[in-house]
Amino acid sequence: MLFDLSFIWAGIIAFAVLTYVVLDGFDLGVGILFPFATSERDRATMMNSIAPVWDGNETWLVLGGGGLFAVFPLAYAVIMPALYMPITLMLLALVFRGVAFEYRWRTTRWRGVWDSAFFGGSVVAATMQGIALGALVQGVEIEGRAYAGGWWDWLTPFSVLTGLAVLTGYVLLGATWLNMKTEGELQRQMRGYARWLGAGTLAAIALVSLLTPFQDPEYFRRWFNLPGSLFSLLVPGLVALCSYALFQGLKGSRDAQPFLASLGLFVLSFIGIGISFYPFIVPPGLTIAEAAAPDESLMFTLVGAVVLVPLILGYTAYAYWVFRGKINPEEGYH
Repeated sequence: MLFDLSFIWAGIIAFAVLTYVVLDGFDLGVGILFPFATSERDRATMMNSIAPVWDGNETWLVLGGGGLFAVFPLAYAVIMPALYMPITLMLLALVFRGVAFEYRWRTTRWRGVWDSAFFGGSVVAATMQGIALGALVQGVEIEGRAYAGGWWDWLTPFSVLTGLAVLTGYVLLGATWLNMKTEGELQRQMRGYARWLGAGTLAAIALVSLLTPFQDPEYFRRWFNLPGSLFSLLVPGLVALCSYALFQGLKGSRDAQPFLASLGLFVLSFIGIGISFYPFIVPPGLTIAEAAAPDESLMFTLVGAVVLVPLILGYTAYAYWVFRGKINPEEGYH
């Protein structure tokens, strides 16, 4: 029973994290692109494209982090000391970004300051998420039931590479989102950016994918022995398909296609990481079953999740449905 529930919960947390990445990723990407807007009108349009949904996106981050604390307390106790710095910087950046989002509309004199905070918060949050991911992929040193590594173990060339890769991917999501939501010169500008960002994201995916199997012998065995070798062939093929859809959509008038194709690249990359990790929740030494809370706690929290997750999904889908379509620069959320 415990084994089954722990893996169900691992799936729920993975789903929450993936949903946060694909939803808040374009939100952060818009913030990173913000200084490149050519006019205040374009900056207002960019902000209004995400204003109705940005705070709801971060609900999934809370669900993923809270779920990890509740149902995998040992994993939480190991991951937090290992990643204190990048996680703290990410949260502070999200706070600054959220404050700037609201305050820039209330002032003229200090608008430039809040615009810089919005941009800087987006850059730091995106980069720290990627660095934290890279630090987990390269492995966390555990002795007994506690973190045994150093304060700066999270900062390595590989984690910096993953940080830049996530940053580039988020900007691609932001550019394709704005391509889908805007018209005129702003749309043309973002479409041009998306072509270069698409190439950069694919290069980053390829480089990180090539280096990941060498971070731990288990990853190498997983990807180059059956049945993992089948995924080694399947996943790149699907990435190529999404890449084709991305660039073909940018050539034509199918505005939603590039954004959906970019989301597909993130989903496939996340699946690849999941294949590398399984059955570990903190590689290379802590499995999902070992880190799980007692059976009673798993069942109690699962009852709440069965109610809560569909509600969040329903609210999220409704918000995106209500604010669907192109943004009118003459009208705004604020």
